Order: sequence, then structure tokens, then C-alpha cells
Amino acid sequence: MARSQWRSKRRYTGKKYRHFRKKRKRELERPRVDTEVGTSKVKKQRTLGGNFKLKLFATQFINVTDPSTNKTKKVRILRFEENMASKDLNRRHILTKGAVVETEIGNAKVTSRPGQHGLLNGVLI
Repeated sequence: MARSQWRSKRRYTGKKYRHFRKKRKRELERPRVDTEVGTSKVKKQRTLGGNFKLKLFATQFINVTDPSTNKTKKVRILRFEENMASKDLNRRHILTKGAVVETEIGNAKVTSRPGQHGLLNGVLI
């Protein structure tokens, strides 16, 4: 059965909504991409309208911007620090927007969405 981004089958009270139509192609949901630190792996995903997204499954590098000098540098990720988005993502060392990683030049906070953009950008903290 296809995953859907449509509304829930139940209201907040627990009552079931009345079923009145089938799922639509535009409501399709794909499994999420869990980006990790490792050898680079990127896939191109076709989306609705013939557009595409780049899915980043693993990477070793991040583009880090230093806010004081406003210079951007591609540096190696040494290790995962934390992900405040969820305890589960933190325990599994998954990189999402807002995750903190240790790099060669210091700790950096991820500002891009690696599952959607296909690259990792960050700001030095």
C-alpha cells in the first residue's frame, strides 16, 4: 500500500473520518532518507512535474561558512556530535537540518536539508 501525506484517518478525538475518495498520486509519500557520515552516496529522484531532488544517503564532507569572515570552505567531517530534532535520530547518528557535527575547523550546525538538496551545508558555531 502506498504511503500518503493525506490527513489522518482519525480526528484528534479518535473518531474515524468518513471515507469519500481514494488516494491521489499528488499525495504520494516516499520513505525518508537517513543521511549518515560515511562514503558518499547520492541518488537522483524524479518528482512530480518532471523535476528532481538529490537524495544524500551518506557523505564525508560539509561546506562550512564562517560567519565572522563570511568565507565558505569544504571540510571533512570528523564525527557526529548531536541532533536535537529527535532522540532516535541522535542515537542513530542521522544528519538532518539542525544537526551538529565536528569538523576539521570546529563544530558546525547543518543548515541544508540533505535528504532534499543532496549536499551538506553548515555554519561554524
